[in-house]
Amino acid sequence: MKRTDLIPVLLLMPVLGFIAVQAMHTPAITATSQAASLAPASRAHKHRANRTTESAASIADDNTDSDATIDADADGKSRDVLDIRRRIQLGENGTYIGEILSERDSALARWPERLTTPVRVWVGSGPAIPGWDQSYPERVRDAFDQWANIGIPVKFTFVRDSTDADVHVSWIDHFDSPISGKTIWARDGKWWIVTANITLALHHNAGELLDAKAVHAIALHEVGHLLGLDHTVDTANIMTARVRVRDLSEADRATMKLLYSLPPGSVK
Repeated sequence: MKRTDLIPVLLLMPVLGFIAVQAMHTPAITATSQAASLAPASRAHKHRANRTTESAASIADDNTDSDATIDADADGKSRDVLDIRRRIQLGENGTYIGEILSERDSALARWPERLTTPVRVWVGSGPAIPGWDQSYPERVRDAFDQWANIGIPVKFTFVRDSTDADVHVSWIDHFDSPISGKTIWARDGKWWIVTANITLALHHNAGELLDAKAVHAIALHEVGHLLGLDHTVDTANIMTARVRVRDLSEADRATMKLLYSLPPGSVK
């Protein structure tokens, strides 16, 4: 190799070193994507999604090796996994927390307490999309407020500047797949959710326009994902994969309250 050929490599070495150092010091963030489709409200029969379900009672089995029951929470304090399992077992009745644990490999994700510093939400608009209704952003804001008002330690505030937001809600005409909404949220290594993006469609992928009630229902579903819920097979709940209802069920409320009474992370 000629000496002149080494010059570009030598010039790149400091840059590569800086990138490596930055990668070592950047906290790990994991992104999760979840989507839902909208089913006609009249078709309220039981629908089993292609998901494996598991009761929280089996996860709360006390026969687990005790060496794996102590972890650290977000504050560095000891985390008693057996105690968390007992709390799940005591509170699981009337919830679908077991389905969430099954889907997430026995882990829970949620936002930290955000009462004094509410989660900042930016809700966009889509006036250029055919079928747009100026009431849709308010329907979305109402969905956030409905979840916040059930008694969890998370509040939302709505901001005009998207660069100042923790959560972004945007609109498209339709998805290519048969879904009506999609949520992508990111968590840190301790399973605290730190940011999220929601995309809502105005039309089914076949072309049918969603009315205001349907937009509100899909928004409720996606905000449920944003807060840490996963899908349930029971179509009486807003968090079923194909949304058939238009409001929160008692199981939706109970599951969210139980989730926010527990620390995030693995319960294995």
